[in-house]
Amino acid sequence: MRSRKVLSVPDSDTARNDSSPSQGRQTPDDFVAPRSRAGNNVPEPDVAALFDSIAPVYDKMNTIMTAGLDGHWRRAAVRAARLSPGDSALDIACGTGKLTAALARVVGPLGKAVGVDLAPAMLEEARRSWGDMVQVEFRLANALALPVEDSSFDAATIAFGLRNLASFEDGFREMARIVRPGGRVVCLELSVPRPRPIGRLYEAVFNGMAPTIGSLFRRRAAYAYLPHTLEGFPDPIELATTMRRAGLANVSVRRLALGAVALHVGTVPGAETSRPGAKAD
Repeated sequence: MRSRKVLSVPDSDTARNDSSPSQGRQTPDDFVAPRSRAGNNVPEPDVAALFDSIAPVYDKMNTIMTAGLDGHWRRAAVRAARLSPGDSALDIACGTGKLTAALARVVGPLGKAVGVDLAPAMLEEARRSWGDMVQVEFRLANALALPVEDSSFDAATIAFGLRNLASFEDGFREMARIVRPGGRVVCLELSVPRPRPIGRLYEAVFNGMAPTIGSLFRRRAAYAYLPHTLEGFPDPIELATTMRRAGLANVSVRRLALGAVALHVGTVPGAETSRPGAKAD
């Protein structure tokens, strides 16, 4: 599927109506009455237990549900992190470690890629698949209280895990804390396509498809949870505002898969550029 162009989100919320439709302006059909939630209301132990239960089939399910496009989206997230050989990256809610491994390939054997997750079974799958990469490490950790020193990584990523955090803003704030000034925070997450009629159709299909496919792997109840995480989830513009509140600068949004996925990128302030010769998106 084709992707949308990158939209730099202005610091002022009022500025979102200043551009023309061809420049990314949101029309009345794009908006729903404010109902966005600040985080996931399912207790963290329950979320971890749910993902433990689907760990053995997680990758297969992702491939089926995304028609194999999840790899393309991860590659876009890796490029957005702007890492170089020898750099370090922290992958939050790493699951089975596919994004962590992709980051590791970029930083190389002299770099470091650390994946953290709350679900032990997911980490077991990750270690089984990628444990032979010398630059990779997987740790059991809470995304809202990372056991990591300030400014100790060149980039932080989270792919399809933000919806499961108890606080979206606190999650971004933790990522901003552990990334050095000038480094990037990258979020790859599901979204609802525009305009509203298409978004409603997408939600209806997703709500029915996820449990149905889950039933093929005897995981119907677990996969019935996933569509509900989109209910009240902030739209891409709101999520960009959340990133800025968490202390990130130069926040941009790129819509993928006709708007079903959003790639957000923010920079930790404190340095004019992340590295010499860095190119704009």
